[in-house]
Amino acid sequence: MNDHAVLHVKGRILVGPEEVRDELWVVDGRISYDRPVAARDVRTVSGWALPGLVDAHCHVGLGPHGPVDRDVAEQQALTDREAGTLLIRDAGSPSDTRWVDDREDLPKIIRAGRHIARTRRYIRNFAWEIEPEDLVAHVAQEARRGDGWVKLVGDWIDREVGDLAPSWPREAAEAAIAEAHRLGARVTAHCFAENSLQDLVEAGIDCVEHATGLTEDLIPLFASRGVAIVPTLVNIATFPKLADGGESKFPRWSAHMRRLHERRYDTVRGAFDAGIPVFVGTDAGGTLPHGLVAAEVAELVTAGIPALDALAATTWSARAWLGRPGLTEGAPADLVVYGQDPRSDVRALADPAHIVLNGRAVR
Repeated sequence: MNDHAVLHVKGRILVGPEEVRDELWVVDGRISYDRPVAARDVRTVSGWALPGLVDAHCHVGLGPHGPVDRDVAEQQALTDREAGTLLIRDAGSPSDTRWVDDREDLPKIIRAGRHIARTRRYIRNFAWEIEPEDLVAHVAQEARRGDGWVKLVGDWIDREVGDLAPSWPREAAEAAIAEAHRLGARVTAHCFAENSLQDLVEAGIDCVEHATGLTEDLIPLFASRGVAIVPTLVNIATFPKLADGGESKFPRWSAHMRRLHERRYDTVRGAFDAGIPVFVGTDAGGTLPHGLVAAEVAELVTAGIPALDALAATTWSARAWLGRPGLTEGAPADLVVYGQDPRSDVRALADPAHIVLNGRAVR
């Protein structure tokens, strides 16, 4: 499709959970529901159209040992694009990926800056590793560098304890989150364990990644504060292997990780039933491959979330949460077309027929 062509999408345009239209046009890179006058070069595709999928926990530019070269980061982004992911919330990366913003063929990225972790309490080369007295300054720094988000490492294994333990004293977290909010940024935190959650939520955190430690007594607190979770179930699936690897050195930690894994679906379904916002994130980058968005949506359904709500968690609701448009009049044309109805079976997301990014058909 050339720059002046018009793309006509017909079939079922899934504008929202309750709104379905019969057709749309892509004109000059933007969505229109009005038939263009005297269009000469029109390409028509048919199927079920969704807004470009959202991966709300992804790491472009991050590999198993830290930052990666630009060509590797480019391939990560292309892999996500080919899976239908056209909007990424990059939940922490040591790489500068601003160059992606100049590429109309790559997914749009909302950055949370670099992870902020406690000294020697996270994966080497991933994060700024600091002590609590420096937390406010580093949060301010990443708030200014990011795109409206900051990422804390809320807990990690404490070798002296031999188990997961909170990273930050309550007072330090409260001051840092307040500073981020003052600068117009929201704050999210990596949290596996139970005992890191209450202080972070009461300190004003906006989101929790993984949230495997969410318990019945904590769910009302999350719900009342409107704190979202991004469960990353495709990542939680690796917990048993991690536990096996740490069994001899950290048996308490290993047993804890297995318990968190065993109850993962009940945790997510309990959160959803209580009205806690749940969004799709894969934790791609680091050790996980990119392009897993369809698998994560399927995991939410396995956890008991209705298919339409699981779709919303990677489309309509996710885009609204991140402040980005969907299939609305005049919006940039970022959409995916499927040969089967994903509302009937979310596994259809694994096989996009057409992908349109910034108004151009990239597949």
